[in-house]
Amino acid sequence: MNIQLGRTKIVRRAYGIDEIALVPGRRTVDPGITKTNWKIGGIERDIPIIASAMDGVVDVNMAVALSKLGALGVLNLEGVQTRYEDPKEVLTKIQSIGKEEFVPLMQEIYNKPIKEKLILKRIQEIKDSGGIAAVSGTPLAAIKYKNLVKDSGADLFFLQATVVSTEHLGKEGSQNLDLYDLCKNIGIPVAVGNCVTYEVSLKLMKAGAAAVMVGIGPGAACTSRGVLGVGIPQATAISDCAAARDDFQKESGKYVPIIADGGIITGGDICKCIACGADSVMIGSPIARSHEAPGKGFHWGMATPSPVLPRGTRIQVGTTGSLKSILCGPAILDDGTHNLLGAIKTSMGTLGATNIKEMQNVEVVIAPSLLTEGKVYQKAQQLGMGK
Repeated sequence: MNIQLGRTKIVRRAYGIDEIALVPGRRTVDPGITKTNWKIGGIERDIPIIASAMDGVVDVNMAVALSKLGALGVLNLEGVQTRYEDPKEVLTKIQSIGKEEFVPLMQEIYNKPIKEKLILKRIQEIKDSGGIAAVSGTPLAAIKYKNLVKDSGADLFFLQATVVSTEHLGKEGSQNLDLYDLCKNIGIPVAVGNCVTYEVSLKLMKAGAAAVMVGIGPGAACTSRGVLGVGIPQATAISDCAAARDDFQKESGKYVPIIADGGIITGGDICKCIACGADSVMIGSPIARSHEAPGKGFHWGMATPSPVLPRGTRIQVGTTGSLKSILCGPAILDDGTHNLLGAIKTSMGTLGATNIKEMQNVEVVIAPSLLTEGKVYQKAQQLGMGK
């Protein structure tokens, strides 16, 4: 539906995850027989959850642990793990510094050069421990390190920026990333993001993306929406990009999974993302709350250390349980942040979906009061959904 914003602008309404609800159908399914498996770049995973490539979320140990549980973790090739031989000291500084000193400290820490030998070392450490080596870099890193990554033994490369497109107008004399060439010649599957529109998603798929990440600015530690004013609420963005995936499959015969990235806190959020068309989700703060997370209860965005325009902040998320409890249960909290897999399977059973594809086709309604209706006592007492 188009809306008259003013004399010069006709706009459409976009919806966030909190504004929708999933509708049960005519059947229910035992959650024990539901299947949550999905594929990315030929690699099959049992849990449709990826841990974000953020320094407070994924290090070598976390990447390995996630792999063994059936999920996936992505290591940031431009983070502290590849700048410092032993990053524990700088991580401790990040956790202990005050709010006012935080941004200058981050800019200083991330000003230290990336070491190619550490890129190779971290990837090898993940592989040696039996993990899937999924690594992430910005377009600038892709230009600089693509040959290194190609020969490193990495399994997946996540090309990530606030906004990624196939068409970039750069400064005269500057080197621009050829996305088609990267996807074709790096030698491993390339997931590309982030985007929020049908048109860009389709172009990324045609360029050879093995997966497309959807989401600009909804992340818990991201400030891009405030700093830049850009983005589309996740429910609409996911649905639009999923339509591009389906059309691309009809045209090419290739299925490119959609990964909802950002603004996802609870199991219910994950379920709604899948119902909007996502094949998997990428989450940061829920994993940052695990005992094993390198941030030790703190979480910060990838664009936080920018030397000219930081677009992220550090938030304290606390530590609420083990990685296994958060992903697979048993839950020790009642607010939907533990046993995320159990929430997915139970929601699928309630909705009558036996697999991810069926879950993508359940009925969705606009329901702005879904999270507040009847929850006066929870909100007043800061319990359950009122925390």
